[in-house]
Amino acid sequence: MAGKTKLELTWIGKDERPRLEPRILIEEPEFSYHAETRREGDNFDNMLIHGDNLLALKALETDPNVRGQVKCIYIDPPFNTQQAFENYDDGIEHSLWLSLMRERCIILHRLLSEDGSMFVHIDDNELGYIIPVLDEIFGRRNRISIITFKQSSVSGPKAGNKGVVTTNNYIIYYSKSRDKWSPGRVYTAIGRDDRYSKIIKNYDRPFSEWQLESLKDEFCREKGISSWSEAKKKFTDKIESKLEEFVLQSAVRVVRTARVAPKDVNEDAREALAESNAVPDRVFCSKREGKDPYYFINGEQLIFYSAKTKLIDGKATTAAPLTNLWEDLLSNNLHAEGGVSFPNGKKPEALIKRCLELATSEGDLVLDSFGGSGSTPAVAHKMKRRWIVVELGDQATTHIQPRLKRIVDGQDNTGITSAVSWKGGGGYRFLKLAPSLLQKDKWGNLVINKDYQPEMLGEAMCKHFNYTYAPSSENYWMHGKATDNAFIYVTTNSLTFDQLKALSEEVGEERSLLVCCMAYEAAGDSLTNLTIKKIPRVVLDRCEWGKDDYSLKIEALPLQEEEPDEAETTPNKSQKIKTSVAQTSLFDGPEEN
Repeated sequence: MAGKTKLELTWIGKDERPRLEPRILIEEPEFSYHAETRREGDNFDNMLIHGDNLLALKALETDPNVRGQVKCIYIDPPFNTQQAFENYDDGIEHSLWLSLMRERCIILHRLLSEDGSMFVHIDDNELGYIIPVLDEIFGRRNRISIITFKQSSVSGPKAGNKGVVTTNNYIIYYSKSRDKWSPGRVYTAIGRDDRYSKIIKNYDRPFSEWQLESLKDEFCREKGISSWSEAKKKFTDKIESKLEEFVLQSAVRVVRTARVAPKDVNEDAREALAESNAVPDRVFCSKREGKDPYYFINGEQLIFYSAKTKLIDGKATTAAPLTNLWEDLLSNNLHAEGGVSFPNGKKPEALIKRCLELATSEGDLVLDSFGGSGSTPAVAHKMKRRWIVVELGDQATTHIQPRLKRIVDGQDNTGITSAVSWKGGGGYRFLKLAPSLLQKDKWGNLVINKDYQPEMLGEAMCKHFNYTYAPSSENYWMHGKATDNAFIYVTTNSLTFDQLKALSEEVGEERSLLVCCMAYEAAGDSLTNLTIKKIPRVVLDRCEWGKDDYSLKIEALPLQEEEPDEAETTPNKSQKIKTSVAQTSLFDGPEEN
């Protein structure tokens, strides 16, 4: 029997992987901010990370408090529209864009909790390509939905476009594991359902005495108006909103009737249904365990408007379950949200709120590795979720940090603030990526970066070897551990055999120790409970050191060649060379496992 063939999208350079240097994160206290008053439920240990998001994700991946703990990821990466915007460039060769996204999404998948969800916001430029890439990472079964988000309407300059006018973006929704995925139940506001045209006039009486009347007549009576025509004259264009307001206030007694077949109800209800046929204009009831009773009149079921209402942002609203078409969140007045300007890039806070309502509860951890203007952490903070956001550009300090500071102080009244009754509180830490671990001295020799203090060096080497940084106050050689019996020791000294032997005796036969040092006597390799590594060689062997930016800025890329004519079936030599140059400018060989 032939083996199964793997279905996947391939491109030049797909198998070439960046060898990322694990970096530690350093706090910049002058940009960190916390509310003075600590209240129950406030989150203070949120993280705003300034730096390349691929390196930042690698740093987070080695943090046991983050890896496998993120409940929801929302990312809004550059759409690759071949345009340049005010705050970022958005146009690179397609294979490079796919490689950029794949490397980040692989790590993002590892960061998700088993019951976590990820939302990728994209438009149709790369939609058809990113889906098979994400299917390969998450598994096609775990693709929950492709949501259509109506971002704009056909107006202004767009109205003059030829052909089909683009108004939509897309959000690809994945779970880490569909078997463990448990989304929230979300409803959206809809217009009044005018099929509900009757109202129970005397609802406070026993059901057998209920009398049904025209909804519009009862509305006029309660408003002290003689007729519906007079009501329309009085309220003019507000008549529908006034009637809807009345319906929502009276939802428990606004009804419609619907035909129901005896086979569609239980045996007790069939009897009440038959009785309602026999006795005109009288209501009969059949109770149900754990559910609302059936009510029947004239052989039909009474259906109450209250079943169509939900509390949305604290307000009773006619609602329907959320679908995969989101056309009620237009980006009107979006420029004012958060008090920051971010043309062509900012997303509505209400959009992020909906994603978090689907995927999270209070206290859950949310991550966005394409921070932009800071909409995701802004919404997560207001909704009392914990959050991590990464941004390479200057907007980390010009947009996101001041936006979040206003939220902490309770001075932001835009976006979802009123919907979630946000008053301020909490805080965050502003972090940056540490510099590369190695540098060259004035003679060209590789040495440990002078910026690394002993504690930083210890934490960095723990990240290199996937140890948890946990220095002991009792044993100088316990800087971190992999298991209860496996430890790591980091020093800038050169160790003699006598020093290593003494260290081996202190560690003992029941434990093992990874020793990272500048140099050591070769005889130390004979000590079976020690594994000894030279720090510079480790960094050289395991990663591409000294690279701080994997963001693929467009100005650093070669120009894209024109598409070949239909008659050409093979790229010419010039095209092959340019593709090769583009790939080697990003990747430097396979990643070491």
